[in-house]
Amino acid sequence: MGQKQSILIVDDDTDFVNCVRIILESAGYDVASAFSASECMIELAEKKPDLILMDIMMEKLVSGLMLARELRADPAFTDIPILMMSAIRHETGFDVGASKESEYVAADEFLDKPVKPDVLLAAVERLLERRGRSDSMDQR
Repeated sequence: MGQKQSILIVDDDTDFVNCVRIILESAGYDVASAFSASECMIELAEKKPDLILMDIMMEKLVSGLMLARELRADPAFTDIPILMMSAIRHETGFDVGASKESEYVAADEFLDKPVKPDVLLAAVERLLERRGRSDSMDQR
């Protein structure tokens, strides 16, 4: 059997992180967590995950957006899919999902919080499958 796929959750809400961790671990994923953008960078220095799941609103209102842009600009992390999950639409009215194509949102997918476990797992599987196809094409 192959190695478990790894997911890094980046969110300042410990309850949310713990709930998502339970969902992902029960589906067979290896899960690490960081509670800020700076902790994320420390985690990434130690281990490169297969997927990053992050919030937008952490230390600052747009911490996740800034972190995602920083990761996309770094060649070491450009191949890691980013799934953003946030209540920003509810909190501010800003529709991140609708502006996904903009230069400001460097995520592969966006989900509104709260999210149902089956919706979360479907998005995770979709992004990991897409990354797997991309990796296999790069090896050709």
